[in-house]
Amino acid sequence: MLNFKKYCVNEYKRIFNLEYESSELKKSEDKRKFAQKKAIKTASINAMKSFPKVEPSDIWKTIYLSHVNNFSGIIDQEIIKKVISADNSWKKSSGHAFEEMIRDIGNLHLSNHGIKILLQKELSYELHNDNIINEVRDISWLNEQISTSIFDLYLAIEREEGFLIFGCIQSKTSIRDRVTRDREPSINAMKAFFVSFAIVLDGDFMRLPKFKNMVNGNSPEFKINGWHGMYILTNSDIENDRIKAIDINMESFVKDCVTSSEYWINHRQWLDYSWRP
Repeated sequence: MLNFKKYCVNEYKRIFNLEYESSELKKSEDKRKFAQKKAIKTASINAMKSFPKVEPSDIWKTIYLSHVNNFSGIIDQEIIKKVISADNSWKKSSGHAFEEMIRDIGNLHLSNHGIKILLQKELSYELHNDNIINEVRDISWLNEQISTSIFDLYLAIEREEGFLIFGCIQSKTSIRDRVTRDREPSINAMKAFFVSFAIVLDGDFMRLPKFKNMVNGNSPEFKINGWHGMYILTNSDIENDRIKAIDINMESFVKDCVTSSEYWINHRQWLDYSWRP
């Protein structure tokens, strides 16, 4: 049986080569960036489906090694410089790939509920084309969030006349070093009566009391919760109050999205930070 590490390496290379060769982009650098983002995203999804018992964060790290290997090669005399360049390339590509992965998986399960996840650039496009049907105050607030790139994804209710944005999502491979910075805009979103979720790949640090309190509140330092819910892609038992473990099917996240969309429509005036999906 093929082990997951070899599978990740092979799958990354297969998808990268396929996407690079089939790309209609003219510049080789543009083709490479496009192909590597697709390889990161698709290889990760395929590996998580093929090896459900392996920690998603371990798969992500192996995809990273595959990316570095594919980017740098092993015989060039400038190998060290290339590895550094590959690492920088990974940082740029992997974050966007993770956002798109969450969007794609989430939309697969949310489509039957009339809900859609939009990337920030997709929301910007829909705003520009007057396809967002929220009230004027919401439109102004959403434009402010886009200008500062605070949120990675947005939750939308699909209507014939356009989209109703009801929630914001921060999707991070790890937010340990950024959780303090990310918590404040999440609280601001909840004050504006939007649903605020976070989806994290590496959540081991959420076992520490400080970080649990940053999410759940009810401590002297963090009196209120920082998000309505934080969802961690993991196989481990990490659930604690608003912190929930999810797998590739994202069942609890999808369920909470449906619940929150209904509540936002019917009782938005009560959807403050204390609300629970």
